[in-house]
Amino acid sequence: MTTAAPETPAPSLTARRLWTRSRGPLAALLLLVISGVILAALQSGEQHGRLDPRSADRSGSRALARLLAGQGVSLQVATTSEEAARASGPGTTLLITDPDVLTQKQLTALHTATAHTAGRTVLLTPGSASLWTFAPGVQAQPATSISPRKPACSLPDAHRAGSVLLGGLRYTTSDARTDRCYPVSGRPTLLRLPSAGSGRDTVLLGSADFLTNQHLAEHGNASLALQLLGAHHHLIWYLPSVSDPSSAHDQRSFLDLIPTGWSWALLQLTIAAGLAAVWRARRLGPLVPERLPVTVPAAETTEGHARLYEQTGARDRAATVLRSATRTRLAPLLGVPPTQAHAPDRLLPALHTHLTVRAGTGTDLHTLLFGPAPADDRALVQLADQLDALESSIVSQERHAPREHPDR
Repeated sequence: MTTAAPETPAPSLTARRLWTRSRGPLAALLLLVISGVILAALQSGEQHGRLDPRSADRSGSRALARLLAGQGVSLQVATTSEEAARASGPGTTLLITDPDVLTQKQLTALHTATAHTAGRTVLLTPGSASLWTFAPGVQAQPATSISPRKPACSLPDAHRAGSVLLGGLRYTTSDARTDRCYPVSGRPTLLRLPSAGSGRDTVLLGSADFLTNQHLAEHGNASLALQLLGAHHHLIWYLPSVSDPSSAHDQRSFLDLIPTGWSWALLQLTIAAGLAAVWRARRLGPLVPERLPVTVPAAETTEGHARLYEQTGARDRAATVLRSATRTRLAPLLGVPPTQAHAPDRLLPALHTHLTVRAGTGTDLHTLLFGPAPADDRALVQLADQLDALESSIVSQERHAPREHPDR
């Protein structure tokens, strides 16, 4: 009866090792997630009601709405492009707080509704898409810092307001009729484009911070805001929203929302990752033989295996190895092919013809070479001695056997 090998704590050690190795990256990932949630919560609180005339938050515009109401300007808040287009009649000012979130269909509808009516259209931080519709020929330049700036133009509204908190996007155009105000490095951050014949002008603002409750009372911010948005008795304050039903059939994909610079950066990172993979990959070609740093003698290897078998109590495995090795060495001496050395019906008859022992040896030989595992260590040692004695007797007979020599 064989003794089963004791269970080893390999799984627990492996789990503990995996936890030890991964707890550092997991802690860093958890810290990153927590930081992102905190930043998102803080930013969402700051952006709540941004440029909303009904909001009293720091980023809202309720103070400006009350000043406009005191000047006799009626204000209408629109949340859909259809509502803004219907309300944009003659003698009205249309303010679009975030024109770049609108689809091309919405931009075209708003421009069509206001192109032939007298009034004013004010776009806050418009980009290429909205400029192409409302201000053809005008190009947006990279943004700059926002700080108090002087008018440096002849526009009466800007001249009366004086220094205003402006900056952000800058604009360039070749139209000589435009008013270019509050320039940064020679490029204006406020651009007024008069239209030919319709009595309507378009105002582009590179930054909208001077319209918020937080900065309205600073410098000439309130003066410029009242003059730009209070030029007519009716003001449509359009707050674009991604939930606008009119944009459901023309939604931009996720890739369209990614800035162009990020796509180039992603391409560079992909190329760098590919080059790093090629550099770290296994070299192609045939295997190159390498000399071992240490040569272990066969006796030491055998002794090491024996100690491992003894520690684990693997007498069955040790007996199988001893019997298999003996059968493999006896087969060539008995004239048995190596492929049939472990077949009892081929090895035992050949063994009987080389041994002259007492009756009943056949059963003993079968038990010796193909029998069960030893019951204890003493039986295993006895089995090894018997196998060695059997092999020695066969070798001795082969040495003393008469050899036939061919005739000369």
